[in-house]
Amino acid sequence: MSDRYPETLHRSTVARSRLFRIEAVGLRFGNGVEVEYERLGGSAAGAVLVVPVTARGEVLLIREYAAGTECYELGLPKGRVEPGEDPLRAANRELMEEVGYGAEALTVLRSVTLAPAYFSHRTQLILAEGLFEHRLPGDEPEPIEVVPWPLGELERLLGQSDLTEARSITALYLARDHLAGRAA
Repeated sequence: MSDRYPETLHRSTVARSRLFRIEAVGLRFGNGVEVEYERLGGSAAGAVLVVPVTARGEVLLIREYAAGTECYELGLPKGRVEPGEDPLRAANRELMEEVGYGAEALTVLRSVTLAPAYFSHRTQLILAEGLFEHRLPGDEPEPIEVVPWPLGELERLLGQSDLTEARSITALYLARDHLAGRAA
């Protein structure tokens, strides 16, 4: 395998919606093979997904309708980072809009991708602590149900049939391990 990246021959937008654009990307690999890829482009600033943990060690999950799976899903507050917005500020804003709490302390756990062969999107997974009540108006079409769950009961939480989002599951494990490592 080469350490050299393929040469980009061309890049163009072939379709666009309110949230996404489909790009055609032509590449030439080091061995001379040329390939045409299509990828889904997201916002350049990416997104945040927040793990809000209370002083009692509960994570504040949300249950909201997911149009992609056509059912109500249990997960974590999330949203896009607006152009020019700091990801930590975006995380606190989304937390206030979706859960009704702000955070005194925000820690980036890591950045993750989704299907990186086809999707150029990155999500920052962020731990939120020192929670205080503060609600901002959001853009959700109906009120979001907040579901407190003991983070110490993560294995039981994973048994819930409506918790399917890989980013939320990954973030929960990372937050649990981060907090356990700090306590040791």
